[in-house]
Amino acid sequence: MSSKNKFGFGPIEPAQVKPRRRDPGPMGAAVREAASSMTESTENLVEQRRQNATDAKAFRLAQEEGRVLVAVPLEDIRTDDLPRDRLDLSSVAASDEMEELKASIRERGQKEPIEVYRTETGFQLKKGWRRLTALQQLLTETGDARFAKAVARVAEEAGTRIDLYIDMVEENVIREDLSFAEMAQVAITAAQDTGLDGMGAEELVGRIYASLHKMKRSYIRSFVYLLEHLDEALPYPKSVSRNLGVDVARKMQAAPGRIASLKSALSNVSSVDEQTDVLKKFVLSAERSEGKAEQAPRQRSVKYEFHVGLSKVTARKGECRILSEIDFSSVDRKRLQKAVEAFEAVLRDE
Repeated sequence: MSSKNKFGFGPIEPAQVKPRRRDPGPMGAAVREAASSMTESTENLVEQRRQNATDAKAFRLAQEEGRVLVAVPLEDIRTDDLPRDRLDLSSVAASDEMEELKASIRERGQKEPIEVYRTETGFQLKKGWRRLTALQQLLTETGDARFAKAVARVAEEAGTRIDLYIDMVEENVIREDLSFAEMAQVAITAAQDTGLDGMGAEELVGRIYASLHKMKRSYIRSFVYLLEHLDEALPYPKSVSRNLGVDVARKMQAAPGRIASLKSALSNVSSVDEQTDVLKKFVLSAERSEGKAEQAPRQRSVKYEFHVGLSKVTARKGECRILSEIDFSSVDRKRLQKAVEAFEAVLRDE
């Protein structure tokens, strides 16, 4: 019997069977590569979206906290909501220091951002009046678009009025860039702000300058008194030194009646030196007056006592006291009044 089947071939021996190669062809390799790439891309995309969400959340938080720097057009920034912490802004704008700041910005750009807060009409300046002024002057002088925008931190909300004043002065106070007169003027101006619930200038010194030592706050309060009582009669308030200002304020408080003469003397000054001389003379004059008052002989106080019947009488200037066994509260009021009137009548007759 033949070992071949009806198809004409016999059984295959196991040794003759070779495993079939499963290497993918060009199309299969392409499909596998595309599938692997898609899987990897999907994982990367998911991770990227997760990172983007985290970054967006961090950005919104930083933006709300005013830690994001943005370029704000100068024409969108106003400066009329808060009074500036500088006296005589026109002099500051034309000073040598302003020219130095402009030269730095022209050469290296604006390195320190200003701070603004958003309002319904745009932005209001919180910090950085000098930097903003320098950019405005540079834009006017050069027309260069580099100076048309200010790098700024933007607060989405203004915050409380007192916080705005604190933020405005904080930087300059830390750098000790404000005179005592300027710090006092901020408190005086803030006291007129209807948003501060009627707090007085002296109280506001404690709020606005809470980070300063109490002795320094005491100096500022002295300058508050000085500026409030001399007002426009003091032509160069920034030039008054700390010690002189404190001394003048103390002498004014001790003798308010001398303030009018001081204001009259200040009306004739035409320079810082003349103003300083007038203030020093005022202090010396007040000290001489105080010295004379201390040296004036004191009048001797006279006191004597005597008895009339059962009553003891003690007499001194402005006082006559009667101690008696009589219950004066039981005496009829009209009768007691008549007795006192008779007593005074006898004294007047003598």
